Amino acid sequence: MKRFYREVTLDQVPTGFRVLLDGRPIKTQGGKAQVVPTAALGQAMVAEWAGQGETIDLSRFACRDMADYAIDVIAPDPAATIAALAGYASSDTLCYRGFPDEPIAAHQAAQWDPIVTAAEARFDVQFTRISGVMPRPQPPATIAAIDAHIATFDPFTLAALRNLAGLAVSVIIGLAALDPDAPLAALWDAASLEELWQAELWGKEPEAEARRARQYTDFMAAARFAQLVRP
Repeated sequence: MKRFYREVTLDQVPTGFRVLLDGRPIKTQGGKAQVVPTAALGQAMVAEWAGQGETIDLSRFACRDMADYAIDVIAPDPAATIAALAGYASSDTLCYRGFPDEPIAAHQAAQWDPIVTAAEARFDVQFTRISGVMPRPQPPATIAAIDAHIATFDPFTLAALRNLAGLAVSVIIGLAALDPDAPLAALWDAASLEELWQAELWGKEPEAEARRARQYTDFMAAARFAQLVRP
């Protein structure tokens, strides 16, 4: 698509902030008014539009895409997203470990236990660590506590958490990444532990490395989005 606008500006309205292209407000991909809650997010979206060249690159709209998803999909039915995210807690990757006699189990414990333990302390819950891949339920009180915490989030934070947890296959990592001081690179390394372990054993595969790099970029973009929507 050719660039069809010259000027990109940010406009404040009673309900938030909106991007204007040549003075005209943008709609979401679902056709709704695209109004975001903070000036910081609005400015980031302005930068996405202003940074386009003569041909628009749709892959460079990370903030716009998450904002549109929050408005079009999550806001009308937040309970569905909350339930999906709470579902990650029942089968969180960080709770499934190798058997004690497997070398990877020590690496999982070293990288994952501090993250899980921090979540347990933060939410006053207990996660069950499981050896092997056969599913086992987490304590109902744990699922309820995570669900209640996620239910306090606005649609924009839920959009960020949906991407973070989905990429990490872990709501524990997703929630940790929402912290303003989160060690994001270390959290992503923890999420990628099993892939990195396999690469160390058998060698790096270019396609897998490229995929992991794209996922890392998306993870960092979601974490940045979460910070931009903070009041």
